[in-house]
Amino acid sequence: MYNDILVEKANILIEALPYIQRLAGKTVVIKYGGNAMIDEQLTNKILQDVTLLKYVGVNPILVHGGGPDINAALKKMDVQSQFHNGLRITDGETMEVVQMVLAGKLNKNIVSALGKLGGKAIGLCGKDANLIEVTKKPPTKDGVDLGYVGNITRVNVKLLDLLSADEYIPVIAPVGVDQDGQSYNINADTVASEIASALKAEKLIFLTDVDGIRMVADDPKTLISAVSVSEVDELISSGVITGGMIPKVQGCAHAIEQGVSRVHILDGTIPHPIILEIFTDKGIGTMVHADD
Repeated sequence: MYNDILVEKANILIEALPYIQRLAGKTVVIKYGGNAMIDEQLTNKILQDVTLLKYVGVNPILVHGGGPDINAALKKMDVQSQFHNGLRITDGETMEVVQMVLAGKLNKNIVSALGKLGGKAIGLCGKDANLIEVTKKPPTKDGVDLGYVGNITRVNVKLLDLLSADEYIPVIAPVGVDQDGQSYNINADTVASEIASALKAEKLIFLTDVDGIRMVADDPKTLISAVSVSEVDELISSGVITGGMIPKVQGCAHAIEQGVSRVHILDGTIPHPIILEIFTDKGIGTMVHADD
């Protein structure tokens, strides 16, 4: 029995070998937030995955959100949260709190946690070396001014290439900067997608609180393991993809069109989702790919 267990462990490592070889030296952009960030044990397992990627020769870049922490900080400071169609209306006072929480508390906590695991992480936001340049997002179609919410115009690819090609793991908070040095709030999914597109990353991974795209929303047996860019529009128009999943999946398709090889939607509330997807034959979640 003891030998059987050891042999099984060896087989698992051998199963991972071709995937490690294929991804060696390649860039993988990972976005995580929500429940995975709230649960300390889940966070640790995700960061273990990221550290392992670096040690086997992959170049991970981690983009994090922080909505729950921002809401908690705003409530503590008696600043009311306002949203429009899922986007936070960000006035000057709110932007100060957003930057403090994202680029300060959360970013540095993640960097510290990776350091404990042996990873050499560097915390960044869009203001560092003009990493993420933005312009102010125009008013919505119904005339709502979202305040300091930005549209990305440029990503400083050189900085990320220098760091990730070396021994460092960039950890990026979704705060951008305009030409006047003003900070802007940006959707973390958008930041991850634009960074992956600018770098022509091998993979872009979204860790969410669902296991992927399902044909029937409440039936896990109907999980779609792979979908092409052209099929995405069909699934939206037929009502299979609805609600908040629509912009996420459209972001996946956009990244593929911009040169990212594969995009994955994974359940970030299970242990080691990144390793399960990248280094196993079966994988998990939904993969979005280019049309054959």
